[in-house]
Amino acid sequence: MGGSDLGGRTVLVVEDEYYIALEAARALRCAGAEVIGPCPSDRAARAELEERRPHAVLLDINLGPGPSFSLADSLKDIRIPFVFITGYDKEVIPDRFDDIERLQKPVQLRQIVGAISKALGDAQTQ
Repeated sequence: MGGSDLGGRTVLVVEDEYYIALEAARALRCAGAEVIGPCPSDRAARAELEERRPHAVLLDINLGPGPSFSLADSLKDIRIPFVFITGYDKEVIPDRFDDIERLQKPVQLRQIVGAISKALGDAQTQ
């Protein structure tokens, strides 16, 4: 999908909307990635992160009670590249995440694969 090869890469999907999570995971698997999750909550994602370190994360910023950036801050701290997937406008995302790609829902599956591939490439050049 989208010409990106994610073979040998592990991607954690953190998304509480069931169908979006399922389709995102399927798209990533079709591109060769091993998918962890999908995780519908911050707690579930953190439990997975304690067990395994993914190469990248697809992260919804609203996992129930409204936008939260706690997990995004943690990912930045431990240097795991991630991509936001959200229905929120860019203005909701704090400036400290200006360098993080934001995919606007509804999103095409090839955009997810491309954004994760790009985040992985960007992380290698840093």
